[in-house]
Amino acid sequence: MIDEQKSIISIIIPAYNYGNYLGECLDSVLAQTYSNWECVIVDNGSTDNTAQVAKSYVAKDPRFIYVHTEQKGVSFARNKAIELSKGKFILPLDADDKIASTYLEKAEKILRTKKDIRVVYCDAELFGASTGKWILPTFTLKGLLMENSIFCSALFRKSDFNTVGGYNIEMKEGFEDWDFWIRMLKTGESVYKIPEILFYYRIKPASRNSVLDQEKQLVLRRRIYINHKDVYDKMFDLSELIFNYHSVAKKLKSMEESTTYRCARVLLKPILFLRNIFKR
Repeated sequence: MIDEQKSIISIIIPAYNYGNYLGECLDSVLAQTYSNWECVIVDNGSTDNTAQVAKSYVAKDPRFIYVHTEQKGVSFARNKAIELSKGKFILPLDADDKIASTYLEKAEKILRTKKDIRVVYCDAELFGASTGKWILPTFTLKGLLMENSIFCSALFRKSDFNTVGGYNIEMKEGFEDWDFWIRMLKTGESVYKIPEILFYYRIKPASRNSVLDQEKQLVLRRRIYINHKDVYDKMFDLSELIFNYHSVAKKLKSMEESTTYRCARVLLKPILFLRNIFKR
């Protein structure tokens, strides 16, 4: 049972047709060494066995809470779960991923004792269709504006979530985590990365973000820029960006004209030819 003398961590799990994976995810929650948690599962209009799996865990442990909603996107589901939550701290977790048994314990201690830290995350590992350590860029605000460097399963305070207004429900086609982290950290707040693999990210043959084509990527990235134009304009100088683009283009052109590059193209030509044949 939840000990009200300790800070409650609310694990929030949006689930849409992930019944095949949800059990593994919830087992990783049950295995936590930090016991003062609740887990709010929002079934986002699933048509598979998601409800059956979720309810079996509710029956097993009263710390699990199941809610069903219409299919309105992951941002809506996360906001709904956090709205229903009791926790001082929030950990989003996707229904197909897993957390190590000590993640809550270690992340909670950092967020509780280091008042200047707004977000705590960790090293991560891939599993499923691909394996190995997930290499993410070291966090800087400027780097975050260029590319998301924090996965969704990071611990933060519910009060900070309320301050920034939650997840943007307009980001239905992707990048909602990236948009959220920018809003959480855009005024210079600090993050802490635990130097230990405590999060496991499932790679499936096809996922929402992996199938985004270049045109959709451009639309979403433009939306990120528009949503946070104030901080982009503050952090980046247009003349500097133009100069950097010119420098990179010049280096690429120089590389393409080099003897090493030309020799490599000649050596690889038979391999590329065979690859194109087998792809037909």
